[in-house]
Amino acid sequence: MREFPNILSIAGTDPSGGAGIQADLKTATVLKGFGLSVITALVAQNGAGVKGVQAVPPSFVLLQLEAVFEGFKVHAAKTGMLCNKPIMEALAPVLAKRCYPLVVDPVCVSQSGHKLIEDDAIEVLRARIVPAADLITPNLPEAETLSGVKIDSRQSMERAVDKLLKAGAKAVLLKGGHFKAGGPGAGGDSLTDFLFLGDGSRLELVHERIETNNNHGTGCTLSAAIATFLGQGHGLEEAVRRGQRFLHAALATSFHPGLIGAGPVNFVGGAEAEFRQ
Repeated sequence: MREFPNILSIAGTDPSGGAGIQADLKTATVLKGFGLSVITALVAQNGAGVKGVQAVPPSFVLLQLEAVFEGFKVHAAKTGMLCNKPIMEALAPVLAKRCYPLVVDPVCVSQSGHKLIEDDAIEVLRARIVPAADLITPNLPEAETLSGVKIDSRQSMERAVDKLLKAGAKAVLLKGGHFKAGGPGAGGDSLTDFLFLGDGSRLELVHERIETNNNHGTGCTLSAAIATFLGQGHGLEEAVRRGQRFLHAALATSFHPGLIGAGPVNFVGGAEAEFRQ
């Protein structure tokens, strides 16, 4: 049997299964990776919102990492919700000396609008975590928060991304789902994600907009998919394109297993579409 790559997720939980660690593990599994996890926070949430957050002590976050590194070779990793300054400061030295691809999903706010990072942690995220990343995957509000630039045009988008690259990120995937009409990534039946590479090149990745309320955990799912493809040995651009294709199919075939709020994407449907390619 062919061995699967070990994909590590460092993030918070989601008992509803559509986001966070649970989404990351499902994504890695259906894309033929082996998911590993380090939990930074226990999050009481579902598709309708967040009820509470309990951060894990930084020392125990590091103890989980120690257990993972002792037992496994990590082929790629991603971070999601890192919650607070002490956790980020504990993780930063470890991530800085990693020897595997790292995707940073700079989670700041939940899909329902609940803040998932403490205010004093934003500068640590920008100064200590972003420089460790091979790729960061902000949406529009996250890019504005990290760069301090209001993005309402292509020029302001480029200024914001330039600040993130100068902060140390090797590449930035700016997701277009939050762009308003007239914005740089807006379109009627389509939306555009922008992949900025450290060599100054930029790719505009246009795809069909899927109209669905089942969008809980899309950012987690996309970053986990990209990390899995990187762990399989794909180059960055190919991993991003495959990750987007997987998420697009997962949204297009999504369903609503819960009672309230936004539903999750269809992880299995996304994988089936990927392996038909």
